[in-house]
Amino acid sequence: MLAVTDLVKAFDAPEGGRVEIVRVAHFALAAGEQRALRGESGSGKTTFLNLIAGILAADTGCVEIDGVDMAALAESRRDRLRAEKIGYIFQTFNLLQGYTVLENVMLGMSFGPRGADRAHAAELLGRVGLGHRLGHFPRQLSTGQQQRVAVARALANRPKLVLADEPTGNLDRVHARDSLALIREVCRENGAALLLVSHDEMVLGQFDGVEDFMHINAARSGAIK
Repeated sequence: MLAVTDLVKAFDAPEGGRVEIVRVAHFALAAGEQRALRGESGSGKTTFLNLIAGILAADTGCVEIDGVDMAALAESRRDRLRAEKIGYIFQTFNLLQGYTVLENVMLGMSFGPRGADRAHAAELLGRVGLGHRLGHFPRQLSTGQQQRVAVARALANRPKLVLADEPTGNLDRVHARDSLALIREVCRENGAALLLVSHDEMVLGQFDGVEDFMHINAARSGAIK
């Protein structure tokens, strides 16, 4: 499902020169596989996910998603492939404040191949415990509730690859366990691969195999994201 080869990304440093953030020679994830990467803040793990999702363009390398090289596509085609194949659970939610909870999920669905499905959006929001908040706006929700909306939105298009960046970082322990269980359950239902990055040992402990991100990232200049 996912194959990363010779992936490199660097950014301009304020003092001049380039700072290498990601250098991954090889990383692969099979269809339906669920994997967790351990990474502290500043290790480059978010940059790695953004490169996989095509939000950032790689300097060099290949990011193959279901047989298509994301890194070789123009921005518009990366956007289309991401909408069709990838669900991204952002650490910072990225909810639209002028839209209701239900509308946020449906808007995300509208960019996918199946279009917006009100019933499916409402079902997912019910599964994350927000069935009674469909008409509320993000500003009317707690931080943890906003995170649960982000989880529902990422899963709504039945993606084949789910990327999760500290998906429980803003939840209490009970809701964190429930949200993680939901993410994994929906991925299994849809046959989707899951790649989660976190520094939370409670979260990482739910996975059979956990790999340290620094073991696959050869960049040593000091990551910033």
